[in-house]
Amino acid sequence: MLIVRFERDGRRAYGDLDGDVVHEFEGAPFGVVHRTGKAWPLAQLRLLAPVEAPRVFGVGLNYVAHIAESGSATPTTPLLFMKPSTAVIGPGDPIVYPREAGLVHFEAELAVVIGRGGRRIAPADALDHVLGYTLANDVSERIIQKTEMDQGALLVGKGYDGFCPLGPVIATGLDPADIRIGARVNGAERQSSSTADLLFSVRDLVAYLSGAMTLLPGDVIITGTPSGVGPIVPGDVVEIFGDGIGVLSNPVVAEPA
Repeated sequence: MLIVRFERDGRRAYGDLDGDVVHEFEGAPFGVVHRTGKAWPLAQLRLLAPVEAPRVFGVGLNYVAHIAESGSATPTTPLLFMKPSTAVIGPGDPIVYPREAGLVHFEAELAVVIGRGGRRIAPADALDHVLGYTLANDVSERIIQKTEMDQGALLVGKGYDGFCPLGPVIATGLDPADIRIGARVNGAERQSSSTADLLFSVRDLVAYLSGAMTLLPGDVIITGTPSGVGPIVPGDVVEIFGDGIGVLSNPVVAEPA
């Protein structure tokens, strides 16, 4: 199933995408799903970020090839950070290049959407708590990020408004062990890899996070980026692609003076 969150005539709802038609749901998809009987052509809808105001857990240095290209030591536990809910935008929404930014990078990532909450979830049970998978762009201001990380912190460099595009759909039933994922900037491929290169798997991440905190329906875990990250500037268009999920496209615009 391909789950979407959409807006039509000022009203927001969830539904499932079947070809070019979206069948509306009663309520959110975190539980038993029922269709309302209403259906809309996709072309008449504005797709939104597939989860409303989620908690977003990020993972650094989680692709083996990316660790090698960065020259960093291999983590022994997941390197975690959070992005505020105000960083989340949807398909087609602009990534705003902050006034004070000096170097902004794109990062293609597989995003895990939690469907059933829990605490101390065993790795063997982890995927039972996953609703599905979407795409994320973990946009990062590198100069601020380095300054923060040199002092043992990380927030603003990854937390600007619009620095977490998500979408276009939540795809259920995928095997997260080997999903091809990548990025294009202005049509040129910049990243291409597979989740088979993850250091810590989706099962590992769900188990590790839930060992410390209760995961909630609608939480999002962005699982790290493969090698090939690079800069973006106003005027660029960034596309994140993933097999079975589609393409998440966002333009980059300058923040007004």
